[in-house]
Amino acid sequence: MTFKFLEHTADLKIRVEEKSLDMAFISSALALKEAIVEKTKIKPLLKKKIKVSGSDLSSLLYNFIEEFLFLLDAKSFLLSEIDSFKLDRKKFKIIAQISGDSAKNYKFSNDVKAITYNEMKIKQNKDKGKVIIEFVLDV
Repeated sequence: MTFKFLEHTADLKIRVEEKSLDMAFISSALALKEAIVEKTKIKPLLKKKIKVSGSDLSSLLYNFIEEFLFLLDAKSFLLSEIDSFKLDRKKFKIIAQISGDSAKNYKFSNDVKAITYNEMKIKQNKDKGKVIIEFVLDV
């Protein structure tokens, strides 16, 4: 899992670098969790299956991250880990099995309101075996 927080005026910008698109999406979700609870280990007590789709990779990433924010706001579910992950690149769909815990058991370091399309980038360099994702969270 490789990600870092970048300087941004009012929001939180994240850059993910991984060897594959699948791992980059997974690390993006884990970076969101880190933005919410900074260095806190979330117990994997609850399991959920999520299905997300989009019209292209950017909308798929947006909807994927938004799904975790929806689970947090509507179901008080805080992500711990992604147990299984399947990305259909042709149909722009993700099916994942995730683990987490009730959000009420943790102290938040940031109140993440939403992911934005502002400054969102997905770059795939197949020659170098590297995928870079950047996105901004509204905090």
